[in-house]
Amino acid sequence: MLIPAAKRLQQVEEYYFSIKLKEIRAMRAKGHDVVNIGIGSPDLAPAPQAIQALLETATRSDVHGYQSYVGIPELRQAMSEWYQQTYSVTHQADGEVLPLMGSKEGIMHISMTFLNAGDGVLVPNPGYLTYSSVSRLLNAKIHTYELDEANNWEPNWQQLGKLASQNIKLMWVNYPNMPTGANSSLSLFEKLIAFGKKNNILIINDNPYSLILNKQPQSIFQCADAKEVALELNSLSKSHNMAGWRVGMVTGRSDYLQNILKVKSNMDSGMFLGVQKAAIQALRHTPPEWHHQQNDIYRQRRALAWQIMDTLNCIYDKKQVGLFVWAKIPDHIADVK
Repeated sequence: MLIPAAKRLQQVEEYYFSIKLKEIRAMRAKGHDVVNIGIGSPDLAPAPQAIQALLETATRSDVHGYQSYVGIPELRQAMSEWYQQTYSVTHQADGEVLPLMGSKEGIMHISMTFLNAGDGVLVPNPGYLTYSSVSRLLNAKIHTYELDEANNWEPNWQQLGKLASQNIKLMWVNYPNMPTGANSSLSLFEKLIAFGKKNNILIINDNPYSLILNKQPQSIFQCADAKEVALELNSLSKSHNMAGWRVGMVTGRSDYLQNILKVKSNMDSGMFLGVQKAAIQALRHTPPEWHHQQNDIYRQRRALAWQIMDTLNCIYDKKQVGLFVWAKIPDHIADVK
């Protein structure tokens, strides 16, 4: 006898890269030399200060119990300081910064906080698949908006204007963009905030790539009045090579974050103190030279990716930033897996 899964699973599939990584493992098990240019998974170590903080904390006998659902005050303060240092944005450590066990989990927390069944969600195309899958799990109604290649992959504003009347509650944006590599700009963020205010839509900028191959990191909160209608997700996964450590944050108005906490506190039991201490060291004491070295490595790897694209006669833009190279396959290739 098979116990059936919940009906909500009929609307989603296993995560795309989960499937692809299994396929790659199977090919390698058969002796194939597979070059994985798919998922952006940092394979370099964090700064030594972060690793040392984890080691020192983990050896203590008094740190292995449950931790606070909002992180220790020192972590929130470090995140607040990092936002000020990186983006010249002020967030109150007490109330406007909520640590997360990865920003991907934050997508679920935010969606569960604000979406009722049937509420409309604006999701970019192309875009991160999790925005859609989480919305489906919550029985929200997905409205896909196109990104305009001719306008630096900004949203199609004419299409957005038409979609705004469809009971839209929440809009996902992601700049610097994955997968197109389009950079953010203050004018883009200002248009997004104006759109959110005009239509009473919560704008969430997913912002984990701003320190990768990008000379001018930006935040949506550099816009005036952004806190009225915006939240921002950020992460140490890409910026500090801590993808497997699961450290992220959501920033914004304290009342928004307090509601998110109602969901989060029922889904996890706090972040291990050693990871919190490591994150503090990474945020406060990773020197600029370390980031420069990481970007030098990414620059070299990107050049190799460009060579692969050239070999395949793909079209791509060398002004892309972030961890990805977005390329167009030649028209005569009918199937890309």
